[in-house]
Amino acid sequence: MAWGWWCCLDLFKAIGLGLVVLLPLANPLTTVALFLGLAGNMNSAERNRQSLMASVYVFAIMMVAYYAGQLVMDTFGISIPGLRIAGGLIVAFIGFRMLFPQQKAIDSPEAKSKSEELEDEPSANIAFVPLAMPSTAGPGTIAMIISSASTVRQSSTFADWVLMVAPPLIFFLVAVILWGSLRSSGAIMRLVGKGGIEAISRLMGFLLVCMGVQFIINVSVNRPPYVAIRQELVT
Repeated sequence: MAWGWWCCLDLFKAIGLGLVVLLPLANPLTTVALFLGLAGNMNSAERNRQSLMASVYVFAIMMVAYYAGQLVMDTFGISIPGLRIAGGLIVAFIGFRMLFPQQKAIDSPEAKSKSEELEDEPSANIAFVPLAMPSTAGPGTIAMIISSASTVRQSSTFADWVLMVAPPLIFFLVAVILWGSLRSSGAIMRLVGKGGIEAISRLMGFLLVCMGVQFIINVSVNRPPYVAIRQELVT
């Protein structure tokens, strides 16, 4: 009985440690703010569907990154700096679109007929990009998961069965926390109104541009010393 209790305690410790490491990187609150800016024109059912799909995508991305991330990156010759730069470009592109949305000529008959057609079409799918990736399971999160997967068995004191069971549970809990956070965004939308949603969208667009640029800057600053020296000699 005591042995079983200690085993469960080790599992809880591993899960808690994983959440402490992943949640600041995933940052569901930032994803909620982004969701508020992108889902302003969606109805409640569509927002709930996007919330669920984003959570499922986050769980799937984290699982793939943990169990096959290093293999995929080695197969295609992708490095961690390359992953960060690609994520930064995606984040900056989404930020520009939110910061400078296309203006609609709502007074013209063509625009009115077009808007009636668009009402019958399904809303844009924002669950995978940008909610799941790169907002929640971004370059930093994926890099942390891949590096942890390659070193956890050598540096961890947990039992092997804990290292097998804990990662899926950690990723599942992160996805559940994200789902609950996104589901609560409906109350925030009703509180701030349409004007508030537009303001949040512009603000998040600016912050996303800054985040994307910062991703690229971090890669440039954290270059290996021999790369910087070689470039200085060439120039």
